[in-house]
Amino acid sequence: MTSSIATSGAETPSPTPAPAVASASVPVSPPATNGDVEHPESPARKSSLAPKPVLPAPARKHFVAEPVSDAATLGIAVGFFAISERLNSSGELRPQQPVATSRLSTIDRWAITQTIDPHAERLSSYGLYVATGWSLVHPFITAIETHSTQAFLVDAIIFAESLTITAALTNLAKIAVRRPRPRAYAEQARLNEQYGEGNAPDITGTDYALSFFSGHASITAAATATATYLAFERSGRGSLRPWLILLLGTATTVFTSYERVRAGAHFPTDVIAGALVGGGVGILVPHAHREETLKERPVWIGFDVPRGGGALATVSLSL
Repeated sequence: MTSSIATSGAETPSPTPAPAVASASVPVSPPATNGDVEHPESPARKSSLAPKPVLPAPARKHFVAEPVSDAATLGIAVGFFAISERLNSSGELRPQQPVATSRLSTIDRWAITQTIDPHAERLSSYGLYVATGWSLVHPFITAIETHSTQAFLVDAIIFAESLTITAALTNLAKIAVRRPRPRAYAEQARLNEQYGEGNAPDITGTDYALSFFSGHASITAAATATATYLAFERSGRGSLRPWLILLLGTATTVFTSYERVRAGAHFPTDVIAGALVGGGVGILVPHAHREETLKERPVWIGFDVPRGGGALATVSLSL
């Protein structure tokens, strides 16, 4: 594979016509290499399909923001979240009714049979506040460390997009699925006991059907994933800081998710799905804001047959 890389900042001299060569057997030196980095046209590159790095990895990653695309992304996410939040709080949407407990997955059944913790609702909110609070503080820390207001703005935009996109996706799922919360089962059981089986009224409150998936879990995971991604990309090799952020962020997400289940607000699968969606968005958003030169780094994909024979070939990818 041959890659062409344009460089800026230096003028390329005009090529001088080479003198005619009578013999075709004149040896030609292979292109220069840089350490263990092989030139795309080197003999080793042409004679083997094994992946070889084309360029050395940059020592430090940089992130950028683009006014048009980022403004459009934020506008769509914030607008959809605001409208969907209004729908969810208006009572316009009727909830799905609770089903027989036996139809629930095994992991979810204990959320109904448990004794609801009256303090869990407040504790889960504390976890959410910690995560969103860190999202507000992180850009200021970046600005202090880099002495750059541009770095502050880029980090602020990245966190804003991570959280708003996650919130919009969360509300979209809630409206589409309308899964009854665990406490909806308890409320329906109370109505059945009061009015008798078959005569009890159905649950009509929209909030009872906003179980899937957990917004607390998704937002906390999104903030954690974004902070962790930025910390690992910007910290030097061997730095303890990104690992601490990963550890504390994961602990906060797990704590928040557990308390949401203990509060009777969500099933275990609700918080697991929320954490997965939030974590995925929290990684993809900063990844999409990497500096353009990093996005355009050439990629070499190939395979190699083990020496000495063998039935399996190794497939690998190298930047």
